[in-house]
Amino acid sequence: MSDFGPPPVVPQQFQQYNSYVEDPKWQKKFSIIWASALGLAVVASLPRLFRAAKSGRAYRGLFGISEDLSGASYVPVSASPTTTPLVKRRRRIFALAESALSALRWTLPGLELDFGQMLVIIGYLVSVLVCLTMKSELITNPNRGGFLALAQLPVVFLFGTKNSIVSLLLGPGNGYEKLNYIHRWAGRGLFITATVHGSLWIRNHLQYDIPIIGQQKEGSGVAAYSVLCVLVLTSFRPVRRFFYEYFFIVHVLGYVSFFITICYHTIYASPWIFPPLAFYGLDILMRMLRYRIKDATLVPIDQNMTLIHVHDCDGGWSAGQHIRLRVFFNGRVFESHALTILTAPPSVSCLSSNQGGLTLAARVRGDWTQALNTYATDEQSRLGFTNDKTKAPGPLVQVMLDGAYGGSSVDLGDYESVLLIAGGSGATFTLGLLDDIVGRCIKLGRRGGEKTRRIEFAWCIRSFGCIEWFSPMLMEIANTVAGTSLDLHVSIYVTCLCHPEAVPPIPNSEVGTYRPSVGKILKELVTPPSAIADDDSKELNCKLAWAGLGGGVAVCASGPEALLRETQNAVSKMGLTRGLELETAGSLLYY
Repeated sequence: MSDFGPPPVVPQQFQQYNSYVEDPKWQKKFSIIWASALGLAVVASLPRLFRAAKSGRAYRGLFGISEDLSGASYVPVSASPTTTPLVKRRRRIFALAESALSALRWTLPGLELDFGQMLVIIGYLVSVLVCLTMKSELITNPNRGGFLALAQLPVVFLFGTKNSIVSLLLGPGNGYEKLNYIHRWAGRGLFITATVHGSLWIRNHLQYDIPIIGQQKEGSGVAAYSVLCVLVLTSFRPVRRFFYEYFFIVHVLGYVSFFITICYHTIYASPWIFPPLAFYGLDILMRMLRYRIKDATLVPIDQNMTLIHVHDCDGGWSAGQHIRLRVFFNGRVFESHALTILTAPPSVSCLSSNQGGLTLAARVRGDWTQALNTYATDEQSRLGFTNDKTKAPGPLVQVMLDGAYGGSSVDLGDYESVLLIAGGSGATFTLGLLDDIVGRCIKLGRRGGEKTRRIEFAWCIRSFGCIEWFSPMLMEIANTVAGTSLDLHVSIYVTCLCHPEAVPPIPNSEVGTYRPSVGKILKELVTPPSAIADDDSKELNCKLAWAGLGGGVAVCASGPEALLRETQNAVSKMGLTRGLELETAGSLLYY
């Protein structure tokens, strides 16, 4: 047989575009881009993770809340706590870095994201668009959109699970609630690329009269896109906020249906659904390890607040974290709600009532919290308990705990000045941090090297009666601080003029009937005191105030979105000239 040599090579300009060869390459390029960005974030967080591991904060409660069976977790507050001298001024390079990063914390009204988060989202979407359009014949062959949609599935699930590998790598304070915005926008990016893929194929079918390849392929594609539309529409903020239970059910059923239909639609989906399944499987496994069933006491403070004292919980959480709670009452065992832990662990807490347990606060904000408050009140009356808040009587129930999650990424002990500001029931977050830092400085005698010397606790509420929610705890903490080297000042701002006689005598506190300016509070905290008649006293006070600035200022906020935005902007503005550390916690909605 004669040899005619190798077959002729078609010139590059005449070769037909093969999407099944070229488009998977851009899937890999997109995956390399977002994985590299995540790797840089992990490397940048290593110093903070190392400090958290050194202090024992890192991975505390990784396997759930624990109980000390020895009964030796509670230690009385020391009568003469150890004090430490003022620390040296913080390194200027860190102050300059924090000042430069302050601009990234600025937020605009109506937006859930600050500038730093917007830059992350812009970078993500630009990467998607570049990989979607670069060297592609998108009009004639829209498969690139489908391939890019599949490539975003790992991102959607990686940042959407409560027990995420990313949270473990980034360290304390970087829980799912802080990273969930990437999950939402990655889902929208997936929807955009899927829309491009589907709409352009429909256009080509109509324009060029292309026959349907197969009933299963086109039908499953339309079904998958329909499910994706339902997921996107039901994930808008109003639906999540006011119909969370329905949103959750639709979300779970939706992604299962999407996975099934997308696998019928294309054989190229299989490699990209295994990572999401692995991420979700890890989340389920970690939740199973974190589930606890405990006894608890319900204490209705008034018609708007119910305290939940969970027994036999000595450790496994840090101040500022929250848990998912189920209360077994009136058949409502399937409802799970996020509640912030109100106290520090018993080994640190300076509250005498906090011995071997944790306290949660559920403000009446929906039908579940209303039903819980009504049940606790009725049972309290039926059992003949009197509302003595010092002994916290109330009906016993069983609860299921899932957590703890979240928390503060800022270790208050690393800073000499601390501002804790909250609105309404957001005080559950700041009060837990206050209990923690006071206990570490007074009860434990600063054995962890805590530098904190000045604390400003600001609380904005609607009526004087709300002070009763947490006044016993505030009074006990303030009495613990009295006579020590720690300076604690409590400011309560009431926006409704009613029942002023309800103000409790909290030491070193003041109550104002106006809405405060966060910028003014922060400015007063970081500004040296005004002129004093005695020159010696003036010089001493100025030295103390500026020494606090040398040790840094930490700001933690929790409550309504408007308060968080105002706090972030105040810190961002102040941080342009001074090195400040900001930690915000979004308000949790109780249903």
